[in-house]
Amino acid sequence: MCELLAISSRHATRLNFSLQALAKRSSPGHSPRDGWGVAFYQGRDAALYREPVPASDSPLVHLLEAQGPPTTLAISHIRHATQGAISLANTQPFVRELAGRSHVFAHNGTLAGIAQSPRFMPGPFHPVGETDSEHAFCTLLARLQALWQPTAPPPSVQARLAVVAAFAAELRELGPANFLYADGDALFAHGHRRIQDSGRIEPPGLYLLTRQCHAEDQPLQARGVCVGCGFQQVALLASVPLSEESWQPLAEGETVAVAAGQLLARHPPAIPP
Repeated sequence: MCELLAISSRHATRLNFSLQALAKRSSPGHSPRDGWGVAFYQGRDAALYREPVPASDSPLVHLLEAQGPPTTLAISHIRHATQGAISLANTQPFVRELAGRSHVFAHNGTLAGIAQSPRFMPGPFHPVGETDSEHAFCTLLARLQALWQPTAPPPSVQARLAVVAAFAAELRELGPANFLYADGDALFAHGHRRIQDSGRIEPPGLYLLTRQCHAEDQPLQARGVCVGCGFQQVALLASVPLSEESWQPLAEGETVAVAAGQLLARHPPAIPP
């Protein structure tokens, strides 16, 4: 399966993304050689870098690992192709404009039949590629569109979280639905199921790590990322734990909202009757 990683911090920091290290965490039997991408937010906009090639073969990856732009919010994705050709159009993360800001989405899993289902209509947002993930993103934006006004402040986190969590519940009926979604103001993450080391598809689908750093602390070193410290609040979400610290698995079907390195809200999965 694909690999997801997102970072939210209180203060802008230059992140040392080791996408090659992240790619090595790919699920058993799955090749991470189908593409890579990362989006760095700067205010309302996001700088997007992606290629339909292995991270290990990319000079651009080496440049970003050493000189990536400073940011308070970033989303990265390592692709294992299950739908759509190996092409730029099918390489995540995906970015779309809504209400005068860049929205970013990355997904891990297979959503069988989403493009043919009348329940998942993308409205004015049209996929460029052929993936189920991009179709899901366009549908999510169509549902969020009513909340956003171009000249108004962002909708409340709770209002956005309610829409994202309800959408995630529908996605789970189609297949594994782990995803990261950001609007430049907040990051939303949904954990479901993924292929585990045992080879079975089961939870957890995402892990969360929060850390408050002080000036005297050492930088947060993990397999896949290095975050400089010094009075810093950091939250990381990843498909698998990337360090020996206390990463917390998201419950199956749980959706969380994060901003400025802090966990703002959690939306638990519905309890079966």
